[in-house]
Amino acid sequence: MTDTLGFALVGCGRIAEKYSQIFANGSLAGARLVACCDVQEERARAVGERHAVPHYADFRRMLEHHDKEIDVVCILTQSGLHEEHAVALAPYRKHLVVEKPMALTLEGADRMIAAADAAGIKLFVVKQNRYNLAVQQLRRALDAGRFGKLVMGSVRVRWCRRQDYYDQDDWRGTWAYDGGVFSNQASHHIDLLEWCLGEPVSVVAKSRTALVDIEAEDTGVAIVSFRNGTLGVIEATTATRPRDLEGSISILGEKGTVEIGGFAVNSIKTWAFAEPHPDDKEIMERYSENPPNVYGFSHVRYLENVVDAIRNDAPSLVDGLEGRKSLELIIAIYESIVGNREVALRFRAQKAPLGLRRP
Repeated sequence: MTDTLGFALVGCGRIAEKYSQIFANGSLAGARLVACCDVQEERARAVGERHAVPHYADFRRMLEHHDKEIDVVCILTQSGLHEEHAVALAPYRKHLVVEKPMALTLEGADRMIAAADAAGIKLFVVKQNRYNLAVQQLRRALDAGRFGKLVMGSVRVRWCRRQDYYDQDDWRGTWAYDGGVFSNQASHHIDLLEWCLGEPVSVVAKSRTALVDIEAEDTGVAIVSFRNGTLGVIEATTATRPRDLEGSISILGEKGTVEIGGFAVNSIKTWAFAEPHPDDKEIMERYSENPPNVYGFSHVRYLENVVDAIRNDAPSLVDGLEGRKSLELIIAIYESIVGNREVALRFRAQKAPLGLRRP
């Protein structure tokens, strides 16, 4: 391993440009892009030529040609293929960064974790919103007990995805490879709610497909009961029109309330506590910036943690086991929707269609 970690991309779709730009603009110290791959070779070619790296249609060939240069592989393919690709890549003994959700079934997530453990590599699940500076301040306030007894938490995803978005790829909005707004767009926000409120014990949910022609849902709501007695509300839709409105989280307690909004949970809207601290005004002023798009600012911070974890064996904020937690809640949401009932966590999915492929 050299002083600079070599990264490779498997999957050159929409999110790949975000990653490749991070490497291209030098914002991630100690890392460089080595190669990229996509089964649709024209996509790989476009990314490779834009960033002056070799491109491939087969990740096995990519790894054979660049084995000594690649230290980390970012799996950016459709969600329904994350498990397959992670298990196939693990024997090459390259650390793995997997976009959300890590898989579409708990069995798939467990196979990914087991494959990484067997290969002696690190498995990172991308939950970059945890690294948002505003969210970090919220977490510090929670850890300091500033809210007192927690009452309720809510997350809202009010984004705009029209039919042309889903028509870009035939896997979008399908049960086998993607799911709907809960498993795709809202997965980061579900993770934040769970990260802030603790262990969920049950969930009841409803959904509908309101404005687009896809298999899965574009709109849904869920109520989550947490072990500490707190209630959580998830409101998620890609049917906001005419444009993206917000991606936000609110935490309410007996001694304080915080709301973080903006497009990508980056902008503090409310920071109010019964017992003020001297730095409260500075926090409110400093963390009120809204990002230019729903991706936000924190992929770089997440990847910095990846580099640190590999270089210095530092702890990872979101490893495979941590990434599995929000996946379990997402699948429980679908189980509730299909079964029309409240679902207790620590369950075995029976009706949830997420990740199921037709023979």
